Amino acid sequence: MRPESFNPPTFSRRAALGWMLGAAATVGPMGRSAAAQPQTQPLPLFDAHLHYSHDAWEVVPPRQAAALLRAAGLRTALVSSSNDEGTQMLLAEAPDIVVPVLRPYRTRSDTGAWVREEAIVRYLEERVSRYRYAGVGEFHLFGADADLPVPRRMVALARERGMFLHAHSDAEAVQRLFAQWPQARILWAHSGFEPPARVREVLRQHPQLWCDLAFRSDQASGGKVDAAWREAFVEFPDRFMVGTDTFTPERWHYVGPHARWSREWLSDLPAPLAQGIAWRNGQALLQGLWKA
Repeated sequence: MRPESFNPPTFSRRAALGWMLGAAATVGPMGRSAAAQPQTQPLPLFDAHLHYSHDAWEVVPPRQAAALLRAAGLRTALVSSSNDEGTQMLLAEAPDIVVPVLRPYRTRSDTGAWVREEAIVRYLEERVSRYRYAGVGEFHLFGADADLPVPRRMVALARERGMFLHAHSDAEAVQRLFAQWPQARILWAHSGFEPPARVREVLRQHPQLWCDLAFRSDQASGGKVDAAWREAFVEFPDRFMVGTDTFTPERWHYVGPHARWSREWLSDLPAPLAQGIAWRNGQALLQGLWKA
């Protein structure tokens, strides 16, 4: 999907880029705008789905990317990249915000083939021997592929190192991952791109499953939360979290606007529920797994 076709929020690419550059230019030492501050601070956000891959750091250098995270008012950002060097560079710039997640991709071409590529195991083992990570992912894994040797070794490595799994998967793969490791904490990327009723069914089956809402717009429109999604949020107030998904460099132009859009629809929920989705649920996912 091209940036111009991204609906929430409704910014043109030029307008979004202008906002990005302006926000980055006015970031103060504490990550707030140097302009006059409102009396109440915006709702802090835990962004559960950001990538800073090789093509992104060429377009948005690490210092600028860190400034964008601060200008957006992000409290925490789960960041992964293809390859992992992007994550490490952004972590060095914003260690107070970035929580590193290890993606099993050396390049974008690994997305479809990684499940059968033995070299991925060696890559993951080498990275965890050098750096700390809170999780493994986001990885693409579907159906019975979850039981192939490479994904199974990845799950075993996450278990050994105490990391959560960030799975871009169907419900079957989620089930198979939990069968391998019943105590796993799994973050279901994009809520599986499933409708809210189906998401609720899967959440009922797995108490250790969280869902991000990255690259979704069906949960709200015009600042109002969709009725079916509201039911899901009310039933599972501690399992959802927001996310941007910067899967292309252009998506970095939307980190700030997406944060503003998220705050708009979250304001349509009761404050405790909004705070949970905004940041508390993300912190609960990390509890005991990550301490900066």
